[in-house]
Amino acid sequence: MRFNKKKFIYLISPAKIYKLFYVDLIKVLKQKKVSFFQLRLKKENFKKKLKIGKKIKKICKKFNVKFLVNDDVYLAKKLNADGCHLGQSDMNISQARKLIGDKIIGITCHNSIKLAKIANKNKADYLAFGAFNSSITKKVKFKASISLLKKARKITKTPIVAIGGINQDNYKNLLLNKANFLAISSYIWKNKKLKPKDAIKKLI
Repeated sequence: MRFNKKKFIYLISPAKIYKLFYVDLIKVLKQKKVSFFQLRLKKENFKKKLKIGKKIKKICKKFNVKFLVNDDVYLAKKLNADGCHLGQSDMNISQARKLIGDKIIGITCHNSIKLAKIANKNKADYLAFGAFNSSITKKVKFKASISLLKKARKITKTPIVAIGGINQDNYKNLLLNKANFLAISSYIWKNKKLKPKDAIKKLI
């Protein structure tokens, strides 16, 4: 999977799609810093997610951003998304491959080199580690460290996505320590000081 160093952001949707979200999304993607957008809506039903997903996919396509779906391989298939992200309790990679073929499949590895090795063996397209910081998007169960990033780099060339409470104050350290992409959500969508387009501008 090739990647552009300037486009290091792996953007995750807010937990709820608010009224001006699509306008904000266009402004954010215009900054040309986002490689992936993940649709992560835990509380919506399949039909609603399908409707929202179709709109977002169109916007992503316009800005050459890969559109991924969290957890739900069936939704990813229905939307003909660019791929999906799977947690440890979701469908396994081989089943997902049967459904969506040669699309992007990323795997949550928490803070475990063992899980990373398994995902690698199963030919995951990227490995997601975290949380590197406390996060308001998700309760932190697993704490990841910079030393984990370094260990992961030694065992694999597969792209690494760093997750968890990433903002303008802590993002550079992760990039310097060989994370390829930074998964960001709350810093963009729930920033009390900056609008989404201004928040992303701070990440250079």
